[in-house]
Amino acid sequence: MAVIPRFPFGFMVAAAFIFAIVLPCRAGQAQAPAPAPASDGTSIDQGIAYVLMLVALVLTYLIHPLDASSPYKLF
Repeated sequence: MAVIPRFPFGFMVAAAFIFAIVLPCRAGQAQAPAPAPASDGTSIDQGIAYVLMLVALVLTYLIHPLDASSPYKLF
C-alpha cells in the first residue's frame, strides 16, 4: 500500500496563486519604449504670450495712476 502525502489546503491555494498570477507575468513580452517628446513650439509660443500679457497688465497698472492725476482730459 502506497502512502499519499497530504498537503495543507493553504499550501495548495498559495501554489495556485503563484502559478496563476506570477508565472504568466514572467512570459509576457517586453513593452516598447516610450516615444521621444516632440515639441512643435506651441508651448513656447504660449509661454511668450503669457509673459507679454503680464507685462501689459503691469504697465497698465503703472500708467493708470499717472493718467488719472493728469490735468489733461484725454477721454
